[in-house]
Amino acid sequence: MNKFISVKEASLKWNLSRRTVRHYCAQGRVDGAIFKNGSWQIPEDAKKPKRINEKPKKNHLLEKLREEKSSLRKGGIYHKLQVDLTYNSNHMEGSELSHEETRYIFETRTIGLENKALKVDDIIETINHFTAVDRVIDFCNYTLSEAFIKELHKILKSGTADSRLPRFAVGDYKKQPNMVGDFKTTPPRLVGENMKKLIDAYNQKKSHTLEEIIEFHVHFEQIHPFQDGNGRVGRLIAFKECLKNNIVPFIILDKDKMFYYNGLDKWDKERGWLVDTCLHGQDIVKSYLDYFYIPY
Repeated sequence: MNKFISVKEASLKWNLSRRTVRHYCAQGRVDGAIFKNGSWQIPEDAKKPKRINEKPKKNHLLEKLREEKSSLRKGGIYHKLQVDLTYNSNHMEGSELSHEETRYIFETRTIGLENKALKVDDIIETINHFTAVDRVIDFCNYTLSEAFIKELHKILKSGTADSRLPRFAVGDYKKQPNMVGDFKTTPPRLVGENMKKLIDAYNQKKSHTLEEIIEFHVHFEQIHPFQDGNGRVGRLIAFKECLKNNIVPFIILDKDKMFYYNGLDKWDKERGWLVDTCLHGQDIVKSYLDYFYIPY
């Protein structure tokens, strides 16, 4: 008996919009697709239709990010993503800087204090995260490697209080076991081996779908290779891989972090929870692209 998937599932599998998948089905270009009860049912083993005279899709977002980064333009998509990625990712991990304070630091590289004490590490890690996003934009088309992942961690944690602790390896894998809530992560002695296997398996394909990027993120967080900063490094990797694969990246808002954490926890049993959370985060970025008239 044939198994069928939905338009939504096919769109993730083939890295196409749902509208395009429905269009292909209506054109008869998806073998075995059936229109039933107001929706398309697609055979699980159906092949992605090839576009007629298909050409590489122009990566408008990446071009715009590089252009605005180079020109130091303020108020554009580069500015918006830098502030929102940094604020939300750091705030999820305990930073007490507000969105306005994060924006002010990005725009002026100064700190405005008004009857408020700020943690030095919050400020350092905010500035470091801006630098890490820049590095991702510059090198997003490079093949993912352990060296690049370690570099992101070094950028993020350099100059922090953690970096001065003997047990803390900035830019290198953890020396002591750590946990995520009640979840046990990979022990230090196995991290190098497991990371190599994870990256080698991922790099067997030259391009990836959004769901494959999310799956890599889950396995990275399950290994939890660094003493601290794993969530932020993991989300930076996902941002890089979305840009590399010409997929609209996603931002996990601080207010949605419990959906995100639950999705990571439930992945092995129910993938939809995390995928839907990331799709919601992708819709947020799409709204930015619509505002700035950037095609995707």
